[in-house]
Amino acid sequence: MRVVDDRGSDEGLRGERQVLDTEVIIVGAGPAGLMLAGELRLAGVRSLVLERHPQPRDTPKASGIGGRILHLLRYRGMLDRFEAASSDPDIAPRFPFGTLELDFTQLADPPMRAMPLPQREIERLLDERASELGADIRRGHEVVGVSQDDATVTADVRGPDGPYRVTARYLVGCDGGRSRIRDLAGIPFPGTTYPEVNRLAQVTVPDSVTVLDNGDIDVPGLGRIHAGFTRTDRGVFAFAVADRGLSLMTTENESTEYDDDEPLTLTELADSVRRVLGADLPMTDPIRLSRFTFKDRQAERYRDGRILLAGDAAHLLPATGAAINLGMLDTVNLAWKLGADIHGWAPTGLLDTYHDERHFAGARALLQTRAQVALRRGHDSAAEALREVFQELLVDEPALRRMGALVGGTDIRYPLPNPNQHALTGTFAPDLTLYTDQGTTSVAELMHTARPILLDLADRPELREIARDWQHRIDIRTAKTDQRPADALLIRPDAHIAWAATIDEPTDTAALALREALTHWFGTP
Repeated sequence: MRVVDDRGSDEGLRGERQVLDTEVIIVGAGPAGLMLAGELRLAGVRSLVLERHPQPRDTPKASGIGGRILHLLRYRGMLDRFEAASSDPDIAPRFPFGTLELDFTQLADPPMRAMPLPQREIERLLDERASELGADIRRGHEVVGVSQDDATVTADVRGPDGPYRVTARYLVGCDGGRSRIRDLAGIPFPGTTYPEVNRLAQVTVPDSVTVLDNGDIDVPGLGRIHAGFTRTDRGVFAFAVADRGLSLMTTENESTEYDDDEPLTLTELADSVRRVLGADLPMTDPIRLSRFTFKDRQAERYRDGRILLAGDAAHLLPATGAAINLGMLDTVNLAWKLGADIHGWAPTGLLDTYHDERHFAGARALLQTRAQVALRRGHDSAAEALREVFQELLVDEPALRRMGALVGGTDIRYPLPNPNQHALTGTFAPDLTLYTDQGTTSVAELMHTARPILLDLADRPELREIARDWQHRIDIRTAKTDQRPADALLIRPDAHIAWAATIDEPTDTAALALREALTHWFGTP
C-alpha cells in the first residue's frame, strides 16, 4: 500500500474510526465536483463529496458559462433550470480575448454562446441536481490524508464530529488550483504564474460621470474613455455599460500573493483604477467585487492509480471565460468510464483514455489562453502591431468563427485509435431532429440518461443485430433525420461519437468496424 498524507501529527486520527464505504470519493464541491457527483449517479455509481468549507462560499468567482458546456447541459436536460436562473440565458457575446474582442453579435448562428450566471448559482444548481439523483454531499469535511492499494483508496477526513476514514474504489480531486489531493498524490503541476493582479467589479457611477450613447464614458479629470480596453504604462483598464452601472476590470503587474478568501474591497478597486488611469473614477454600490491572478499550469498526468484529477486541480488557464466550462466537461468524460470500471465491464485501458482525451482538451484551452497572454502583456510597438493585425483578422467571418470554436471548446475532436475513421468520430454528436415510430425527438433528448446509444439512421438491421450483444450496456435506436450525416452513429455517454458508418457503407466493413468500436469502448459482449 502506498500512503500519502498531509496530517502532520496523526495523534487525533488514532484509535477507532468510522468506516463510510462508497464507490467514488470526490474531494471538493465546486462546479467540477458537483457535476461529477451528478454524472456518477447517472452512471449508477455511489459517490461521496467531501468539501472542507462548512458552507457554500459567496466569494465572487466565475460569472458565467459558455461554449460546449451549454450544449452538454441541454443534452442532460439541465439547461432549462440554468436558463431560469440567468439574467440573459442565451447571448451571443462580445468575448474579451487578450484585450481585444471577439464580437459574435452580428452572426445569425454564432460559433459560441454564453450564459451570465454567478458561480454560486452554478454551484447551487449543480448541488440540487446531484442531490436529487442521490449524491451524498458533506460540507465541513476536510481530507487530510490519502492512501491507495491495487483495489481501494482511503481518505482520512477531519469532520465536524471528529476524524474518520472513508474507503472507496476511486478518489477524484476536484479541489481547485491549490489541490491538496494533487500534492498528496505527487503529481507534478508545471507551468507559470504571471506577475499580475486582475480586479473585477460591477459598480454604480454618479451623475458626474456621463455615459454616452455609444457606450463610452466622460469622467471629470480624465475626459472621454472608450468602452473596451484602455492600455496605459501602468496597466489595463476595461469597462462596459451594464444594466446598473459599469462592469469594469483593472490589470496591474504586481507580485502580491492574495489569499483566495480575502475579499476585494471598493477602496482597493478604486486605488487600482487610480493607479492605472492616473485619476479617480467615482464609484459606489458594488454588486460584485473579485480579484484573481493568472496561472498557466497543467498536471503532467490526470491519473495516479486510483486517484484522479479534474477541474482546476488538473489545469489552470491564464485567461478568463474557459476554466469552469473545461472542468465540468472533464467530469462528464470521466464519470461513465469510472462507472464502467466499477460495474466490471470496462475494457482494458478505458480509464486511461480520460487522461488522453482531457489532457488534450486542456492543452487546447491552454493554447488559446496563452495566446491571450501574448496579446495582453506586450507593451512595445511590436506587441501593438500584433494586436492590430489580430484584430484585423477577426473582421473576417471564417477567422472569427474559428476563434469562437477554439475559445468555446467546440472544435475538440478526441484522438481516437483508428486514423481512417469517419470524420465525425471523436466529435460531439450533432443535435439531429429524429423522426421515430413514437414521434419526433432529438439526439439531445436521447442523451438525458447518459446511456451509450447506437443510433441507426438508415434502417440497417444488420448493424442493430451486432449491437444486441451489448444491449445491457447500450441503447439501440432507429430513426430518420433530414440529411443524415451517416448511416449510423455510436454515441458515448459523454455525447462524443465513438464510431460512424458512412452513407451506404458496405455491410462487411461497417459491421467489422462497429464490432471493433463496441469492444474497444464497451468491453467484451
